[in-house]
Amino acid sequence: MRFLPLLFLFAFAMPSKLAYQLFDAKGKTTDYEAMRKEAFKADIVLFGELHNNPICHWLQLELAKDLAKEKGKNLVMGAEMFETDNQLVLNEYTQKLITEKQLKDESKMWNNFATDYKPLVELARNQGLQMIATNIPRRYASIVSKQGIGALENLPTEAKNLIAPLPITVDLQLPAYANMVKMMSGEAGHGSPQMKPEYFAQAQASKDATMAHFILKHWQAGKTFLHFNGAYHSDNFESIVWYLKQANPNLKIMTISSVEQPEVEKLAKDHLNKANFILAIPEGMTKTY
Repeated sequence: MRFLPLLFLFAFAMPSKLAYQLFDAKGKTTDYEAMRKEAFKADIVLFGELHNNPICHWLQLELAKDLAKEKGKNLVMGAEMFETDNQLVLNEYTQKLITEKQLKDESKMWNNFATDYKPLVELARNQGLQMIATNIPRRYASIVSKQGIGALENLPTEAKNLIAPLPITVDLQLPAYANMVKMMSGEAGHGSPQMKPEYFAQAQASKDATMAHFILKHWQAGKTFLHFNGAYHSDNFESIVWYLKQANPNLKIMTISSVEQPEVEKLAKDHLNKANFILAIPEGMTKTY
């Protein structure tokens, strides 16, 4: 009888060290190619990320590159990380009119811009693609968190052009917002006497509504809008998705959620049905900040 070398057998017994695993909504393993094909057919793709996770940012860039190859100028990109009042300077940079230093000096960039979002902006710049700033200016979201959604009516006309059309409907019964109200009310031990719980959820909704509005403003039939946002903004087909569907129920929207687990060979039950595709990443993965 011929025996296999012990080292050979040991190698097959060692557990795998996957950097990530993709699943469908039901928890069945899938792969990048399946996700890419579905993204190509979608009107809008919402890539929900974990802001400090390098696997998210790498896969975002890979998907953006592949869609750019297939769709050309019919790909539009946008991101939560850029606020609508920075659109002009973002346009000037992607059109190669200003330097990177001027972009950084004259706009509000997240601290991890250089490592995590600059590659996406550079792709837009090099391919001649639109990069859309979709998020509500933080000063207006701050007003909502202190005074409620109705306070946006007091903004000047120029400011209202930078947010979703008023009045913004907020359904606090949606689980995404109801959970926030619960958390801020103190039921989960995180209550804040300085902030009304419903105002906190309304501030979140003002971001979701504004992102949805500016996605639709720059989307046309035949194009794909690839949007990057924190996973909570699109998880469970709520938040941004809800506002998009309110405006146009016929949209084909594909969502991607990102989660961290101790092991990624099987999707945890808590993450089932979070999105069309769930990107599971080991908890021990290094962070970008």
